[in-house]
Amino acid sequence: MAANQTIEPTLEQRRIIYQARRGLKELDFYLDPYVKELYLAADPKEQATFANLLTYEDPDLLDYFTNQAKPEDEAVWQLVNQIKSWRHAKAL
Repeated sequence: MAANQTIEPTLEQRRIIYQARRGLKELDFYLDPYVKELYLAADPKEQATFANLLTYEDPDLLDYFTNQAKPEDEAVWQLVNQIKSWRHAKAL
């Protein structure tokens, strides 16, 4: 058996994973790896924040991930920064 057990997503988690697929490569750089590696293992609060993050329009998300704007929801902003830090550390 593999060291990492595969977590079977619920229907709601599958819906969120599908919604994470965006049309902008800049967003996919952050969201795809997060969904594939961290989302299912995240605690329910973080998963809910991620679902909320996905309700934003792509141009707004791009502004958040490039520090051009900040969302009003502090939890979303913290998650954006968490994903950015994790992704940039992973890319090194």
